[in-house]
Amino acid sequence: MADRSLRGMSIGAKSLESDQGVELAPRLEARYDCPNGHTIVLPFSAEADIPVVWECRCGAEALLRDASKPEAKSGKPPRTHWDMLLERRTVGELEELLAERLELLRAGKLRRSA
Repeated sequence: MADRSLRGMSIGAKSLESDQGVELAPRLEARYDCPNGHTIVLPFSAEADIPVVWECRCGAEALLRDASKPEAKSGKPPRTHWDMLLERRTVGELEELLAERLELLRAGKLRRSA
């Protein structure tokens, strides 16, 4: 029985292909310095745009060695619910609606929500 058993290899553990004739894409190493003293070395393609800032494993922003920190992008401030409400109604209209709702609530025509 032992001479009839199948022999093989574990799937995915080894490749039957060789590196012969394989040409790797040109690469370069980018070094990032973290403000907490960590150094990160990452391989990038020679054709890739290398980012100036990379997130370190400690959560801080690591800066590309020999580069200056980019200026922060100015964007619109986030809109709050109040801002969006004021786009639809004026303060006078809101006060009028509040007075109407309070009147209905006090008259017992509205149920109080939990």
